[in-house]
Amino acid sequence: MDLQLQDQHVLITGGSKGIGLACALGFLREGARVSLVSRDLQNLEQGRKALAEAFAGAEDRVSVHAADLKDPAGAVAALDAAEKAFGPVDVLVNSAGAARRTPPDDLTPTAWHDAMDAKYFTYIHMIDPVVKRMGERGRGAIVNVIGQGGKVASPVHMAGGAANAALMLVSAGMAAAYAAKGVRVNAVNPGLTLTARLQEGMKADAKLQGIDTDEALKRATARLPLGRIATPEEIANTVVFLASPRASYVTGATVAMDGAVTPLI
Repeated sequence: MDLQLQDQHVLITGGSKGIGLACALGFLREGARVSLVSRDLQNLEQGRKALAEAFAGAEDRVSVHAADLKDPAGAVAALDAAEKAFGPVDVLVNSAGAARRTPPDDLTPTAWHDAMDAKYFTYIHMIDPVVKRMGERGRGAIVNVIGQGGKVASPVHMAGGAANAALMLVSAGMAAAYAAKGVRVNAVNPGLTLTARLQEGMKADAKLQGIDTDEALKRATARLPLGRIATPEEIANTVVFLASPRASYVTGATVAMDGAVTPLI
């Protein structure tokens, strides 16, 4: 299926690795141009190299921009640089930041604040200027990669889950607020996914249960009805579709991608 993304400009926060990088490759394969935003320039360059190795011609279709998205001015500066390189942003994918998983007895007020800074505000600081520019142009699509922890409370992910829940509300609210201006906003909620962040979550689970991380991973996998953990590419496939004109009447949706481990409606 042609997703009609040829030459569209896609900005991906958290695009240097994991789900963000998998999304970048997916968009490149559909003919889009991709701007990657992340805090660490070295990680960004490694990500660009990986894309070049995986997709012929990526060198001319990928730009990288280092920015700390906890700083709203830094987010706007990265957006301005990306639009200078490739023109107005047609698609925004937010996959930056992750709140540290913390057992409940280890939570402090600082940990709660850090979780909101790491996950909620890193998204908001890019969503705010992008959605307004898209609204002025009368077109655009935003997909927020959030997390199923905002739907189902986990003892080791309360602070991060609260940030995720807030982002789901923002996604639905922005979809309603900007639909008349031609902007669609959707969200994807991955569960366990084979990224570097998985190990951190397993360490917190293991500490809470009094087991080692290998056993925690084994037990978590056993709970998945599909019998396996998701790959970043599987998450990316859904993100790319939701961002595309083929999903032109999908907005305000939150798509669960946890392998049916939490059978919610």
